Amino acid sequence: MSHQAGPGNGPDSQQNAHPGNSVPPRAQPSRVADPRNPNVPPQQGMPQQGQVPPQGPPMQVPPPQRPNNDRFRPRPQQPGPGSQGPGSQPPPRQIPQPGMNPAPQGQGNPHLGAPMSQPPMQGQAQMYGQPPMQGRVYEQARFAPTVTQEMRVRARLQAPQQVISETPWTGAVRQSQPEEEPGSTANIIRLVIAILAVVGLFIGLLVLALLGGLSFGLRLFALVALSAIPLIGIIAYVLWLDRWKPQPKIILGLCLLWGAVAAVTLTLVFSIVGKVALYFAGVGSLPDAYGAVVEAPIVEETTKTVLLVVIVLAARRHFEGPLDGLVYGALIGAGFAFTENVLYLGGAWEQSGGNLLVTFILRCVCSPLLHTVFCTCAGVTIGFAARKWKWWAIVLMWLPGLLVGMLLHAVWNGTMTGLGQINAIVSIIGLIVVSFMFTTCWVVLGILLRRSERLHTQNMLGDYANTGWMTHSEVDMLATWKGRKFGKRWADSFPGGKEEMRTMIRTSGDLSTTRMRLLAGVGGQKERDIESFQLKKFSSARDRLLAASGSVVR
Repeated sequence: MSHQAGPGNGPDSQQNAHPGNSVPPRAQPSRVADPRNPNVPPQQGMPQQGQVPPQGPPMQVPPPQRPNNDRFRPRPQQPGPGSQGPGSQPPPRQIPQPGMNPAPQGQGNPHLGAPMSQPPMQGQAQMYGQPPMQGRVYEQARFAPTVTQEMRVRARLQAPQQVISETPWTGAVRQSQPEEEPGSTANIIRLVIAILAVVGLFIGLLVLALLGGLSFGLRLFALVALSAIPLIGIIAYVLWLDRWKPQPKIILGLCLLWGAVAAVTLTLVFSIVGKVALYFAGVGSLPDAYGAVVEAPIVEETTKTVLLVVIVLAARRHFEGPLDGLVYGALIGAGFAFTENVLYLGGAWEQSGGNLLVTFILRCVCSPLLHTVFCTCAGVTIGFAARKWKWWAIVLMWLPGLLVGMLLHAVWNGTMTGLGQINAIVSIIGLIVVSFMFTTCWVVLGILLRRSERLHTQNMLGDYANTGWMTHSEVDMLATWKGRKFGKRWADSFPGGKEEMRTMIRTSGDLSTTRMRLLAGVGGQKERDIESFQLKKFSSARDRLLAASGSVVR
């Protein structure tokens, strides 16, 4: 039996029935496909089984309510012309990169290789019914390598199954990823070796303390206390620099003990071997100026900074940039200066109390950062190379920093030796002036590298936001000091939330390192597996934080 459309059911029934009626035509129902037979083309106005044909305009279904996270949302910008509604932000202006063709609106950031306008995968609805996020171009850090379009294409990031909408702390990304960090066995082996090295160096420090006790007696405690004053200040500043992306404490302790024990011991050994070699060569004794200007800079800077090469080859993931090199080099130099100050102060105390006070002021107050500055040079050059170069290039980049450190060391010793021949007052003034110059440059360099590290982290996390793994609001929170502080304060109001927020912050720093290595073509498939694991770790922490916040709200 054929079905005949009654009044109000045909496409033009209203206009045909009442041609003179001024009432506008009713909105037409959308075409609905028959789910029982997908091959039949959709018919207009076809009612589903058991339903009455619609007699009026289709009812507008309101969109689902968004969770109210305004207290954690960054302060919104004022809507400009062309904004899509109250509270919405205009899409960011795309800054073209060299060789990048402009993409039509809605296709996302073209240099990421994964357009953001692709429809959700089967069985996954787009969150909140919002359009996909627009890509954003993040500022590049001054002291970080430039990221080009070719690098991003080569290290193309796969979009998640469910793109996170531009709303802070919405649902988490769920994708099958490894539960165990790749390379965990090798990391355990490295950790065991590092622990053994620290234990061995600590035993060596105890041996040096025993020998010092035999030489200075109970005065050794006073000498250690005086020498520890500048050491504590240097460590405090270095840890402040290292707060953005803290390095493993085991490596920091290894650097400090290497400078205080191994570097000092190796310097004494090489000095004795050099004197014995000169004796058998018939050269005899050399002037003191030669030892201060030539021998000491070469031997001391080599024995101190060789550990930096070992760290970058054995644990490159923890030596990711120039700030890491500055931190490691500074601790090595501080440890070396500590032991050297104990020896110099002990020798001055044996002469007279007045010499002890003068030596303490000159070495521990007026020039406490000299060895720190010298070692930092090699650490910074290695750090620049560690971000994107091969291992052999990193080893070669040790040499320029080593030579600069030797040169500064030689200039310092030569200046002090020359001024000492003129007058004691002139020598003290020169010591203060030159030491102030070195110290100022080192402190300013640390501050600049610290800011550069934050911008570099933001730039790398921007890839994950532009691809859908994070929101841009999350990047703004994770890549700024105020955002991190506010995020931890917000998460602290939920049970266990603050710890989950800390996990997200730490993991975001690791992700920035991994992303840079992938962009530079370092690590290969193993690095991609590590990235997948870190994304899973970040998403799991966000899941737990959302669960905690949801339970409190309900």
